[in-house]
Amino acid sequence: MNMIEAVKAVFSKYATFEGRARRSEYWWFVLFNIIVSILLSVLFGRGHMEGGGMMAGGNLASTLWWLATLLPGIAVGVRRLHDIDRTGWWLLLAFIPLIGTIVLIVFFASRGTAGPNRFGNDPLQA
Repeated sequence: MNMIEAVKAVFSKYATFEGRARRSEYWWFVLFNIIVSILLSVLFGRGHMEGGGMMAGGNLASTLWWLATLLPGIAVGVRRLHDIDRTGWWLLLAFIPLIGTIVLIVFFASRGTAGPNRFGNDPLQA
């Protein structure tokens, strides 16, 4: 799976929390998201802290991108956890500073369960 296929797959399953996601689907989407976020920051610049308000320190384009990709990002994370036979509730580890993030990175980088598991068929065999 290449980046274009992965991004299409994630956005076509925008809010689908069922099933499984390959490692490549998850990591290509993460890379795409990082690249777009950097491009938006470079193209539209950083907001100014003067005047405060909701957009202080950011910009409208970046905020809209974050809002547009929040739900599919969570959904692909849940499907990725399903691939290693863990429930989506493990995403809550992200709220534990540093340790939770490290554990999730290890989970997301782990090879999925070979063959079917309780969340569906192996996406590598489909």
